[in-house]
Amino acid sequence: MRMQFITNTTEETERIGQRFGEKLRGGEVIAYRGDLGAGKTAFTRGLARGLGITMRVTSPTYTIVNEYIGGRLPLFHFDMYRLGSADDLFDIGWEDYLRRGGVCAVEWSENVSEAMEDAITVEIEKLSDESRKITIEGSAPDADFGI
Repeated sequence: MRMQFITNTTEETERIGQRFGEKLRGGEVIAYRGDLGAGKTAFTRGLARGLGITMRVTSPTYTIVNEYIGGRLPLFHFDMYRLGSADDLFDIGWEDYLRRGGVCAVEWSENVSEAMEDAITVEIEKLSDESRKITIEGSAPDADFGI
């Protein structure tokens, strides 16, 4: 499955994330790809809303992982920017997060690519200051995510 979207505002990027999150069933790993400031955290804010999470979603840059509980599924939002390899990911308890049955959203997933084999890939490319191209690939549930 491969889907592509063009968004022209942060709100539209969040809306795509929300519609995607509404279709998730638990156990999915979302591997983000995209430059700094591309919109990975904006997409994750929408994803959280789609999971029924009302907590404020922020970038986990300095904490490595933020946990959001209270929706229909938990969301574990990882930032792998400072990790050197998948070994570091396993050292912070990656397998424990997978066993919890929530959704793992992983920014800078290319730094731990060995652990992302079965992940759904969400690539966000900056087209301009506001516009983004979002490509979703993998075994995501079939759905119409139109804006």
